[in-house]
Amino acid sequence: MKNKYYFVVLLFLNCSLFAQVPIYSGALKEVFKAPANAEQRDQWLADLRKWRREEKIRIKYDSTAYSKPALQWVKHTFIYAQMMAHDRYFYDASTHKYTVTHYLNDLKKRYGGIDAVLIWPTYPNIGVDNRNQFDLTADLPGGKAAVRQMIKDFKRNGVHVFFPIMIWDHGTNSIKLIMPRALVKEMKDLGADGMNGDTMSGVSEDFYQAAQSENYPLAFQPELNLKDLKTIEWNTLSWGYYWGYEFKPGVSVYKWFEHRHQVNITNRWATDKTNDLQYAFFNGIGYNSWENIWSVWNQIPDRYAEVIRRIAAIYRYFPSAWSNRNWEPFIPVLHQNVFASKFPDNNKTIYTFINRDSTESSGRQIALPLTTNAKYYDLWNGKQIIPQIKDNKAVLSFTIEGNGYSALLVMNSDAKSSTLTGFLTKMNSRSKRSLKSFSAAWNPIPQQITTIKNTILSAATPGGMIKIPAINDYHFESVGVMIEGNELPTAVGVQHEWESHPSRSQKHNINIKSFYIDQYPVTNKQFKQFINATKYHPIDDHNFLKYWANGSYLVGSENQPVTWVSLEDARAYANWAGKRLPHEWEWQYAAQGNDGRLYPWGNNKDNSKYPAPDTSRVMRKPTDVNAYPLGVSLFGVMDMVGNVWQWTDEYVDLHSRSAILKGSSYYHAQTSGWYFPAALELNKYGKYLLMAPSLDRAATIGFRCAVDSK
Repeated sequence: MKNKYYFVVLLFLNCSLFAQVPIYSGALKEVFKAPANAEQRDQWLADLRKWRREEKIRIKYDSTAYSKPALQWVKHTFIYAQMMAHDRYFYDASTHKYTVTHYLNDLKKRYGGIDAVLIWPTYPNIGVDNRNQFDLTADLPGGKAAVRQMIKDFKRNGVHVFFPIMIWDHGTNSIKLIMPRALVKEMKDLGADGMNGDTMSGVSEDFYQAAQSENYPLAFQPELNLKDLKTIEWNTLSWGYYWGYEFKPGVSVYKWFEHRHQVNITNRWATDKTNDLQYAFFNGIGYNSWENIWSVWNQIPDRYAEVIRRIAAIYRYFPSAWSNRNWEPFIPVLHQNVFASKFPDNNKTIYTFINRDSTESSGRQIALPLTTNAKYYDLWNGKQIIPQIKDNKAVLSFTIEGNGYSALLVMNSDAKSSTLTGFLTKMNSRSKRSLKSFSAAWNPIPQQITTIKNTILSAATPGGMIKIPAINDYHFESVGVMIEGNELPTAVGVQHEWESHPSRSQKHNINIKSFYIDQYPVTNKQFKQFINATKYHPIDDHNFLKYWANGSYLVGSENQPVTWVSLEDARAYANWAGKRLPHEWEWQYAAQGNDGRLYPWGNNKDNSKYPAPDTSRVMRKPTDVNAYPLGVSLFGVMDMVGNVWQWTDEYVDLHSRSAILKGSSYYHAQTSGWYFPAALELNKYGKYLLMAPSLDRAATIGFRCAVDSK
């Protein structure tokens, strides 16, 4: 989900209605401006209705997709969450099991649960080798059979499942079918419900046509603003992205144009969710409760979690109200800083209120036409309201917290539901605690480095290793090459032991004891010796030694670095050999020496000293570890950069695991800037998300070992 290179584009048709907000080039605006004042509201609303009517005629609008019985759930996708497949609440690497119930129970406990989930197994790891989006889905633990069951587990809990469209993925393995056909077939095979178009200004019509031809109704949802109104026909959901919040709330263009279209407001890096949730409630639209952002945990603070819980409860109790074609924004109210919308629902009407001021709004809030036998209920506080009758109107009084919310139900006294009393009781119980009493504080989630146990101290240099001398005050400086995340500077990256929070960049003076490090990365021949001696075979063996055949490496590849080994596989080898994996700073010191050089040989990039990059979609095998002797480091360590990435440290928090990769690799996927970046310079690292060995193993990741010195 990409968030740069956007600017204001003017829409020539009735442009005065639209908020001047940043959007992507060529895309339709997402928000209508509020009426300038209460006196202009009726004319403003008439203009909106006229615009909608004329635009539907102009584009010959076809709403067939919204009438499909199999897609009626879309209207009720109120709380939607993008999540990483790597989330530890979703998959337990120790038991090799998907833990869907555990994941959903956490969300239900914290903010009332979700209605749909977008499972993300691709970016930012895609491009570390030439596996494409299909390969990475197939590499999820347990393979497609387990993924199908996992999807069924979500559905059993009433949650619909989306997967992403990586429309820009044209630099990895090629596919036989065109992408729309291939992805729709994949979703049908897995039993998924919808697709999210990453970086797409509307999922293109060929995806909808592919779903039609497969007779498999899928819900399509783009990341970005729709490029034109016509695309609303088959994009039945969208994100409310970059809305340029103003004091007077804007009106959703897509929701106004097609009342059954579901918008889920998305503002992933925000820590204060007030604008997002108020705009959502005002428009009667949904929210994307995205917290795991490429393994950066941006947890919803308690105050906003409680808001989501209460909004979702109202949405779900009256599910049909929010997709009524006769909804109206900016219903006249009695307080200047309070704004309301009206949502008719059969024999009842719901009004949503938001207080845009930081101070409490109390007393008379709205005057409604007097209706015989009408009863009035404060849904937010769970109690009946007795109106004051004045000038043939029902004047209703209630209190709205500063930056708070309210909802009003008006219904005929004979139409009261048998379950309404129970719902009101629950809302009344929740309302006894004010929103402001919940903490709005946000803090980064702490990480811990996974312990690397010391080896038996060695007095003599082990065979095939190089002694690295001790150093005091080694200036360790390393910068992550992750594409995104600077919006939360105290959360992206990893948290070293000397840091108070995760960060992208590390600068620290370290005392490093003397140690030995392998002169070369571990080769296929060496790993075969380990296999022969131990009969090692991992429980999760998908992709294990994928380049081998019949239990051994191919002829001529004995001196190539072993790849398709997980971090766990590398640790098993090291333990057998009486060694360990190096810490990131040890690896860097062994490659860099004490002068801060950028490359093992010095500060000038020299392509004669490391393997040539491979930019093809097929991808060749790694180069022999001894093929570039001129790339030697100050200490005599070889093949440190440009051949294969090398495992070093692992970092863990409650929701994510990641590994620090050093040295970069020869493979550079082309056609997009969203592929896993290179980090050839010694003072850079790649942060590689971990889930399970089946997915973690890669064609370009190997390792070398270290031993502690006396």
